[in-house]
Amino acid sequence: MSIQTAVAAASPERLASMTTRAPRLRTRFTETFGVEYPIMQGGMQWVGKAELVGAVAEAGGLGMLTALTFPDPAQLSAEIQKVRDHTDRPFGVNLTILPSMRTVNHDELRHAIVDAGVRIIETAGANPGPFMDYFDAHGVKIIHKCTSVRHALKAQAVGVTAVSIDGFECAGHPGEDDVPGLVLIPAATAQLEIPVIAAGGIADARGLVAALALGADGVNMGTRFLCTQEAPIHPRIKEAIVAASERDTELLFRPLRNTSRVHSNAVAREAVEIMSTGGQFEDVRHLVNGIRGRTVYELGDPEAGVWSVGMAQGLIHDVPTCAELLNTMTSEAVDLIDKRLGSMLEGAPALA
Repeated sequence: MSIQTAVAAASPERLASMTTRAPRLRTRFTETFGVEYPIMQGGMQWVGKAELVGAVAEAGGLGMLTALTFPDPAQLSAEIQKVRDHTDRPFGVNLTILPSMRTVNHDELRHAIVDAGVRIIETAGANPGPFMDYFDAHGVKIIHKCTSVRHALKAQAVGVTAVSIDGFECAGHPGEDDVPGLVLIPAATAQLEIPVIAAGGIADARGLVAALALGADGVNMGTRFLCTQEAPIHPRIKEAIVAASERDTELLFRPLRNTSRVHSNAVAREAVEIMSTGGQFEDVRHLVNGIRGRTVYELGDPEAGVWSVGMAQGLIHDVPTCAELLNTMTSEAVDLIDKRLGSMLEGAPALA
């Protein structure tokens, strides 16, 4: 399906909802971070750039620049300014600390973010505890990405503002426990006192309402935002996501216990096969090089390298603008809560 066909496939009712601003859904997430809707755009390397982040923020969600896309502090500072040129609404920066094939000075990036006046940071990949005094001294609110309840409790203990907890369905690194969101989210919200943002497998109003029902205060989406007009990737990759099903992903690096969920293509399948038969990272380095993944987004060849995508791609059928996405998703969520769920109460009017 082409992007034009996908956009045209939207129902008349959905198109009508895109023309008016959706009502606010007030949660601890919206109140804590000063945004209109309880929807966050997750950090995505090569994708979390100013044009996407600014569009998400302007639409009323929380956009996240991805620091590792700009490993030079001066470049990151310039990209932060580009977002400010686009919007005066809140946004943040994702700072992931994971092993990398590139030399990255995370301390310099952290200082660049704070010095640029950003006061919302999403941390991932390592315990933010050693840096919390620094963040607190500068009034920075930390959202820490977790894949288990025990890690979320640790993050709460060191003083983060909120946690984003990823179910097994998510793109990128889903952790090693293989717990899906339907279990992980309520398990986390039952034990945590700080706001919880649900991630993994969420792409529409149904996922938003489900997450709120499970106790979350908002949702974090990555794959869904890949398929927006403002996402700075080639249209053919957006078309590939629209055409894919929830079964079209692979789990890389399982034997190394550093699992990563990526789009299923020949490169990913070859890497999985090599590792499943005893191969080590050095045996697949040439296949999984991050620069090849960047080429995918730039040139539009989904077979050029490995690239992250979640199971939520099976729920994505169009390529709206960020404003259309957030507005429609929230409007439909309100309708679901008010009409479908409300109609189930005894004494409520029957559905037409």
